[in-house]
Amino acid sequence: MLPIDAILPELQAALEQTSTILLQAPPGAGKTTRVPLALLEAPWRGDGKILMLEPRRLAARSAARYMARQLNEQPGQTVGYRTRLDTRVSGATRIEVVTEGILTRLIQADPMLEDYAAVIFDEFHERSLQADLGLALVRESQQALREDLRLLVMSATLDTAPIARVLGDVPVIASEGRAFPVTMHFRPLPRNGRMVDQVTSVIQEALRDQTGSLLVFLPGAGEIRRVEQQLRGNLPDDVMVAPLYGNLKSEQQDQAISPAPEGQRKVVLATAIAETSLTIEGIRVVIDSGQQRRAVFDPNSGMTRLVTGRVSRASAEQRKGRAGRVESGICYRLWSESEQFGLADYTPPEILEADLAPLVLELAQWGARDAAAVDWIDEPPAAHWQQAVALLQWLDMLDSEGAITDHGKAARELGIHPRLAHMVLRGRAMGHGWPAAALAALLEERDLLGPGAGADMHERIRVFYGERRDRSLDAARLKAVCQSARRISGPASADAPMPSETEVGRLLALAYPDRIARRRPGKAPRYQLSNGKGAALREDDPLARHDWLVAAELDGRAREATIYLAAPVDIPDLELDLADHIHETEEALWDDSQGKILARQVRKLGELVLQEKPITRVDPELVQQGLINAIRKKGLESLPWTDDSRQWRARVRLLADNFPDDGWPDTSDAALLENLEDWLGPFLAGMGRWSDLARVDLLAALNSLLEYPAQQQLQALAPTHLSIPTGQRVRLDYAADNGPVLAAKLQALFGWTETPAVAGGRVPVVIHLLSPAQRPLAVTADLASFWRNAYPEVRKDMRGRYPKHPWPEDPFTAEAQQGTKKRPAR
Repeated sequence: MLPIDAILPELQAALEQTSTILLQAPPGAGKTTRVPLALLEAPWRGDGKILMLEPRRLAARSAARYMARQLNEQPGQTVGYRTRLDTRVSGATRIEVVTEGILTRLIQADPMLEDYAAVIFDEFHERSLQADLGLALVRESQQALREDLRLLVMSATLDTAPIARVLGDVPVIASEGRAFPVTMHFRPLPRNGRMVDQVTSVIQEALRDQTGSLLVFLPGAGEIRRVEQQLRGNLPDDVMVAPLYGNLKSEQQDQAISPAPEGQRKVVLATAIAETSLTIEGIRVVIDSGQQRRAVFDPNSGMTRLVTGRVSRASAEQRKGRAGRVESGICYRLWSESEQFGLADYTPPEILEADLAPLVLELAQWGARDAAAVDWIDEPPAAHWQQAVALLQWLDMLDSEGAITDHGKAARELGIHPRLAHMVLRGRAMGHGWPAAALAALLEERDLLGPGAGADMHERIRVFYGERRDRSLDAARLKAVCQSARRISGPASADAPMPSETEVGRLLALAYPDRIARRRPGKAPRYQLSNGKGAALREDDPLARHDWLVAAELDGRAREATIYLAAPVDIPDLELDLADHIHETEEALWDDSQGKILARQVRKLGELVLQEKPITRVDPELVQQGLINAIRKKGLESLPWTDDSRQWRARVRLLADNFPDDGWPDTSDAALLENLEDWLGPFLAGMGRWSDLARVDLLAALNSLLEYPAQQQLQALAPTHLSIPTGQRVRLDYAADNGPVLAAKLQALFGWTETPAVAGGRVPVVIHLLSPAQRPLAVTADLASFWRNAYPEVRKDMRGRYPKHPWPEDPFTAEAQQGTKKRPAR
């Protein structure tokens, strides 16, 4: 009896009455394996199948096998599964457990999903990109074409509010679950301590003090290998270590989730793959590093980087719950109790951080040309969407209006990333269809050789063609990659000879034209990419001998990415295959070594110069652009700033902060540098040398950012001076900390009780009250309070030091004066 069994009758009855339900059940309740089987006998199912989506291949296989065992069958009979590299279904299959990308292909092929009576989204709290897309498409199909289609969204920890906004007022059914008490122990890292060392120490503590097997959560395979290495030779004979992550051989994964042999304990070292869906027998102790690794896409570089950071509170609770499945358990957390309160509630949905090119292509096929055409739980970021559209248009998969092209339709049919699909289709046209399919299959799967094998993509091709053998290779994964290549290759012949190194590079350049890499001068293998970013190889990598590469996989770091997979490429191949992306132009650049602007005619692929020659007769506008490029390189501080121009920036910034809807310009360094041509360009006319910039009227140039009415408003709302009681006009310092600041002698402000303000009264002026020697006595943004409360003490201290200056008892009625005491009239 599992906890979910108690609410199955309620769920079945609800699905008789309504088509959409949210089911919330904690880990261990049994929802993944009990719910689909319970719906088999539902009258509304008829002959229709039940489709259940799992976020991971391992979870899909495991769930299908478990349900099949409950029916005393093998997977592929009543219960089957489909993943990208493994399928077990038949004509008798009534429950299909699939990974999420499979659903998108099914609904694109048949928007009515006529073969299916219900779609179940399992572990929806993980909010994968494909789950969000799948839910949007199924919901649209349900509303427009299939009112009878049942939709069930299941989750362990679900923030129902955002989902309810999209699904409407649908029933929410909750299972209490069966969680045994879990005792918490906090073991924060020592100062300057290493996470791997602390994990190893806590594992040994738990093995000494607790019973049962251990589940240890680590951010990635690298940390798992390091902990495993530290444990080797330091464990009792009855303890076995079992790694669990996505890149393992399937038999190793099965070993990790199966019960420990009789008389033995198990230490499972796992990534977040073990957080949900999987049941690992015999686990009583959880050790949580508190770290997770997420893929975060940068739309500026077009690259994805892996970011290691804190888990969310929801993930931490799920991990903890793994210890209380069958009896009371123990959870060790490698952070302090106070740090627990700083955790985010939920992990950000993948749609907010992912490469959206595959999603945008799928939606273009669906008929949606912009994000607003779809009801999202969380709308994708505009920058990510625009980057995806630009890439797909560059690959000729979308036209200028955002509609899918014939090339885009053919690419989508391949079911791989658009970059790789473009490489395969163009490779076929070039007579390299089979090598292109092999490369695509290798890049879609995790690296067969791993990071220790160097970055050369040709070595992976040699493995694929059987030219390189390695005992550590997972034969099942290699077989699956070969099957994937045959599926992708289409009409291409598998008898094609193995491609050379540069032929591999030529094909990869079709997929990654923005990652062509040219080696920079110097000993270290550092490269400039055609997208303008920097990248580097490991110094001992054999590929470092090549001046030109194409990078297929990088870590995406902003400053300088590390190249993990690449191949050498020949310039003539680039000239031929990427001719449409190579442009000739004239440009002027600042040359530090010569101290002047150099003009040249260049042929460029993105930011990479393929060929250049100097220009003798230079257009003045080109020189002007050269000066602007030099300023961008040197930074804004290289311009002739005056106090007036710095104050102007601070005044405008203050108004932009306080009147965000009034159109005040962005005066940040980034914004001013980006728009140099607009505001500074007209003031560079006739200038040809760097020294000429000293003549630029920077204040006038900045002021050109404002229309005349805004210039008047600037003076009214953020005046440069204020009049004080003595009649003098005192300059305001808007650039000072906590500005604007007015500094004046204390005696000059007698009788001034109301603190002056700018920005229409929204921002009080900070008053720096000075001694007769112009030294600071006090700072206040409330003059009346200062005169009442602080002035008596100041008077007591100062009247003896400055006896010639007035220190009246009542500063409210005293006459303001700038100098010493006035002599009485004779």
